[in-house]
Amino acid sequence: MMKGLDKILLSRMGPIIAGIAVGILAPLLVHLGNPGNMGICVACFERDIAGALGFHRAAVVQYLRPEIMGILLGAFISAMIFGEYRPRSGSSPVVRFLLGVFAMIGALIFLGCPWRGYLRLAGGDWNALYGLAGLFVGIGIGIFFLWRGFSLGRAHVGEKGSGLMMPFLAIVLLALLVMAPKFGAEGTGPIFFSEGGPGSMKAPWIIALIVGGLIGWMAQRSRFCTVGSVRDLFMLKDGHLFNGIIALLVAALATNFVLGLFKPGFVGQPVAHTDSLWNFLGMVMAGLAFTLAGGCPGRQIIMSGEGDGDAAVFVLGMIVGAGVAHNFSLASSPKGITPFAPAAWALGMAFCLAVGFFMARKID
Repeated sequence: MMKGLDKILLSRMGPIIAGIAVGILAPLLVHLGNPGNMGICVACFERDIAGALGFHRAAVVQYLRPEIMGILLGAFISAMIFGEYRPRSGSSPVVRFLLGVFAMIGALIFLGCPWRGYLRLAGGDWNALYGLAGLFVGIGIGIFFLWRGFSLGRAHVGEKGSGLMMPFLAIVLLALLVMAPKFGAEGTGPIFFSEGGPGSMKAPWIIALIVGGLIGWMAQRSRFCTVGSVRDLFMLKDGHLFNGIIALLVAALATNFVLGLFKPGFVGQPVAHTDSLWNFLGMVMAGLAFTLAGGCPGRQIIMSGEGDGDAAVFVLGMIVGAGVAHNFSLASSPKGITPFAPAAWALGMAFCLAVGFFMARKID
């Protein structure tokens, strides 16, 4: 049975199966306690992890989200079993790190990653339409640079042990989640856990971990990627990855209806704001950064589980970017964007565009 399912995941049906899984399991996690329309949000959950580690002090978004560790470990176990664990790294690490920082800032202006954008739409949050439009525009700009020969360089094969760092980190974070130790003279400090707000809303950790592991395994085998799907659709005229996005939307919409979670409208949506322009612009920057880095945040976690050190650098950049976004008041809230967000967006877009232009080789 497992061999049969793996054969399907490796086929052109694979992204559809993975998309259906995400579309069903994410609303179920909301039903079990996760924040609304946030059953799985890679950017939001990395932001919560950053807060739990004390990288920022926004008390309402601090929790060691086991879904992230599950996705990484699920991808790692899958890669080990099927011979796809291949340590490699060394391709423009500083650029990748900064792309991760600015990708996170853009995502937190919108309040969600591409996965959450689709899940918000499936939950009836029409503000997601502007974010997803921005995501497509950002990917389109990235495609322009790819057509010009953009590249962050070639990764080099690493030692077998070098690819184990991110799985090891995931295990450490899981241990900290379970033990919930208190550091510091007053018995407070990392690890922080929110007592109110989105960070306090969570499904049982063991269920969240299993769901993350299942999604990590299926996405690793099927190459599921919300950014790569759009890139391939327009660059290669190949829609098989994009079929997974359609499947995610349909499955999530149906599951939300069954669970009574579908609540259409613009106003009063969970962890969302109604500033259409900045929902759009935030995801333009995030989509461009994701495309230049080679995949959406979920795909980056999965590749880091396969031993890709370059993807790991991007993931760490996003976690640091979450700290920057909250410490410097760049992240949005349900009230809207902050006064400092436009300047950060302009800086981030200038950086991403410069990377695209100066790391491209003209193809005749």
